[in-house]
Amino acid sequence: MRIVVKIGTSSLTDELGVIDERVIESLCAQLVQVRSLGHEVVVVSSGAVSAGVAALGLPARPTDTPTLQALSAAGQSRLMEVYNRHLGSRGVVAAQVLLVPHDFVDRRQYLHARQTLVRLLELGCVPIINENDAIANDEIRYGDNDRIAALVAHNLAADLLVLLTDTAGLYTSDPRTDPAAALIARVAADDPLLSVSAGESGSNRGSGGMASKLAAARTASFSGVRAVIAASARPDVLVDAANDLDVGTTFMPNDRKLSARKLWIGFASLVEGSVTVDDGARRALLERGTSLLPAGVIDVRGAFDEESIVEVRATDGTVIARGMVLCDAATLRAIKGRRTADLPAEMAHEVVHRDDLVVLS
Repeated sequence: MRIVVKIGTSSLTDELGVIDERVIESLCAQLVQVRSLGHEVVVVSSGAVSAGVAALGLPARPTDTPTLQALSAAGQSRLMEVYNRHLGSRGVVAAQVLLVPHDFVDRRQYLHARQTLVRLLELGCVPIINENDAIANDEIRYGDNDRIAALVAHNLAADLLVLLTDTAGLYTSDPRTDPAAALIARVAADDPLLSVSAGESGSNRGSGGMASKLAAARTASFSGVRAVIAASARPDVLVDAANDLDVGTTFMPNDRKLSARKLWIGFASLVEGSVTVDDGARRALLERGTSLLPAGVIDVRGAFDEESIVEVRATDGTVIARGMVLCDAATLRAIKGRRTADLPAEMAHEVVHRDDLVVLS
């Protein structure tokens, strides 16, 4: 089995942002144990920025991008130093891999990243992945490692994605404010995960939160990967997750596995606008898998260009799909509601072709 494990900043560091070596030591022991069972393991680790804050003695985590990027450079080496020490003491070599969104968008980079990661696994290494915050343009960076982990799971055709955090999993409501909140053990592949309400980060040290973990779990599900959200502090969490025991919230894989291109359109790309469709178009998209035509569009939001990614919304505001548009926002506003026969011959007659449309609902 090939497993991708993601651990967040709130799990790796204390309230001051200092790396908690006991957590990494426990994680490394579990990684070695899982490997001894014959599994391959890749780690996506946050914590570099927070470690940089602590290393430089700053009183709080800054918010401006240049400082955050500089701090990640200072913290990344310190983070890897801890992984190197605790894996090395157990006879395993850690290998640092820094990725940016372009590595998942560009086909050649996507294949090159997979080739490198697979070869590291073949050599017996444990790849430790992080987003390359030090050089990533803020406009094209992901900003949280949950999505990176889900995309890595797709890239490697992993069997399991484990998202380790400071909560036990997904609850029926916020357990911090509702004593009656109950843990959800299993989420079926056809459950509407995007409609589940989830909070943002419960810690000021990280950039993720339950909402980003839900999005990552949905990405994994559409990649045919089982995903688990569980508490990093739970004993033997990785071994039990690998054995498909209930260790948190498990999201079952979807039978509909998306290609790398459609996965990028649906989950990895920057959304630059939205189009609202009428009920007839909604039914055509959901039930018949058609392309989106101008006749079904009733509203256009944003200032997007041709080949931008947009959300497709129903009249009640529900996001039902994402797709790559064949015309810019100004053109679409001019032709929305018009029949195909009324459009100029030289103009694309679809707003979004079905090959570039990912139905989410």
